Amino acid sequence: MKEKRMNRKLTNAIRFVMDELLPPAIRDNKYFMYPFFYIWFKGKGLDMAMNFKSKVYSFTEEDYEELYRTQVSLARDRVTDLNEPSIKFMLENLDPEAKTLIDIGCGNGYWLSRIDRNKYDIAACDIKNNLKHVDCPFHEGNLEHLPFEDNAFDIVTCHHTLEHVMDLPKSIRELKRVAKKQVVIVVPKQRYFYYTLDQHINFFPFKEVLEHTVGIENHSCTKVWGDWVYIGYPKDSDLDK
Repeated sequence: MKEKRMNRKLTNAIRFVMDELLPPAIRDNKYFMYPFFYIWFKGKGLDMAMNFKSKVYSFTEEDYEELYRTQVSLARDRVTDLNEPSIKFMLENLDPEAKTLIDIGCGNGYWLSRIDRNKYDIAACDIKNNLKHVDCPFHEGNLEHLPFEDNAFDIVTCHHTLEHVMDLPKSIRELKRVAKKQVVIVVPKQRYFYYTLDQHINFFPFKEVLEHTVGIENHSCTKVWGDWVYIGYPKDSDLDK
């Protein structure tokens, strides 16, 4: 387990060197990036991977979901996309008065496995059930149209997911709609490049970008080890933003 977490730390360090220190003409050159893509995607689906940002907007919702169900990459080998400091920060700031919590885009469920089950009733939601680290109710659903009523859960968490969604405003509205007390979002602090191994289509290099996009008046946005941890306390009026 410790080795897997170190892999996340290593990838953060590599991303910082490549994105912040290399000249853009080199960093975003397809010939320079090709070996990295070959290794990251294990030599499979390289044309799709490298030209993802050009191709993705022609996808149907079903095409996009199928890609994420079937694509092979080293990212699938990690225990979690979260870094340990972010996990600890979130655990320290979860609403102590809340009773229910759902993780949207739950992946293998590692984040949920870290939550005290004596404090919160937890649930998971994703496009496919890949839960390995936790046993809890699972709901199949797409972030852009969640299968829940308004204010269905006290706390809604969503980690390393918004950078992937096609309709960002709709996805954020859904998070705010189903949350009663607290919305907790984690996204990478990352600049835009065409060739990114993580295939992100939304980028949040500055906290103001994330704050404006989410639009919850009462919130905090904290940089934690290369990621933004956004904690919002939504009201009905925030749904109009």
